[in-house]
Amino acid sequence: MKNILIVEDYQIIRLATKILVQDLYKAAVIHEATSFNEALSELAAHPQDLVILDVQIPEGQGFEMIGAMRAVQKNVSILIFSAIEERIYGIHYLRAGANGFVSKNSETGDIRTAILSVADTGRYVSPRIKVELLNQLDKHNYRADNPLLDLSAREITIMDMLIDGFWIKEIASKLDLTESSVSTYKARLFEKLHVTTLIEMFQKVSHYKDMD
Repeated sequence: MKNILIVEDYQIIRLATKILVQDLYKAAVIHEATSFNEALSELAAHPQDLVILDVQIPEGQGFEMIGAMRAVQKNVSILIFSAIEERIYGIHYLRAGANGFVSKNSETGDIRTAILSVADTGRYVSPRIKVELLNQLDKHNYRADNPLLDLSAREITIMDMLIDGFWIKEIASKLDLTESSVSTYKARLFEKLHVTTLIEMFQKVSHYKDMD
């Protein structure tokens, strides 16, 4: 019997995910959470075999969410199930310690495979992420067709926060960084994306995310 926690703030998606899990594991005990803090509380109260996590939830902390969950339950398996761009974010979530990443835009069969793989073997890598990982191994010939793929996890986090309207001081506080460090990251982002203003960055990031 498996204990599975579904972390999703949209009720219809949470219900659909629950139905899918119940079809795969008839005797599963399913817990639900609609925010990240609630997820941590559930994890502390009820040890889980698998967490199916949408990272775009209230109180979400981006890539830091994986470490926060593992601090509560060290060996819990975590499958990211989200609508964020798979090719841009997926590899970074795997590197942050997630056991798998599957897009909400995937076919139902692929979502089923992802859940089964992470729950039973502890790992799932989608065909799209697998291709990108293999491409990146060829360091001499690899050239990203999307500059967002060249950003680090920290750079992506700060980029998203800047686009969401956070000030440098707020970002520094939330990420436990100095304001000068955040300013350095911002300058590095402008250089890598070849922009000079936040408006230009927003436009370019929107373009490259739409591409993916």
